[in-house]
Amino acid sequence: MIGCDIDNCLASMVILVDTREQPSERAAKRYKTFGRPYRRQKLDFGDYSAEFTLPDGSVERLNSAIERKMDLDELEGCLTHDRDRFRREFERASEAGASVYLMVESATWEKLIHGRYKTKMHPKAFTASVLSWIARFNLIPIFCQEEISGRLISEILYRELRVRLERGDYG
Repeated sequence: MIGCDIDNCLASMVILVDTREQPSERAAKRYKTFGRPYRRQKLDFGDYSAEFTLPDGSVERLNSAIERKMDLDELEGCLTHDRDRFRREFERASEAGASVYLMVESATWEKLIHGRYKTKMHPKAFTASVLSWIARFNLIPIFCQEEISGRLISEILYRELRVRLERGDYG
């Protein structure tokens, strides 16, 4: 694909927000920082993905997603009580050959390793569980502050799309 075609595809990108993401003031703030259009739509895996228009007018979905958690406590719940549901979601992504980013807001590796969260899960067990999921599902971990998560979501999806277009994955 030539440069101007890539630029047009990138300009057409719309962020997809899974309909299971709960509408809230926090979510509205996140969406405002995307800096590009977005639409709520049911996604088979992840909380965010993107679609774009190819030069021939066809609309494609990016084979990449971001699974966002608001903090380590929410992630711990997904790795314990909601483990089967969470695992199935990542299995669907894996079967689709999608790249998945696991974004955890208000988190750092230091907080995880040193047990600076509210749940009772032991830091060694929690760290091992997170690292095992990263290895098992080839996840890309992103720990960030809440106020930059919307911008990061937009940038990650944009860069994923650019690389895939340059590589010739579409069209």
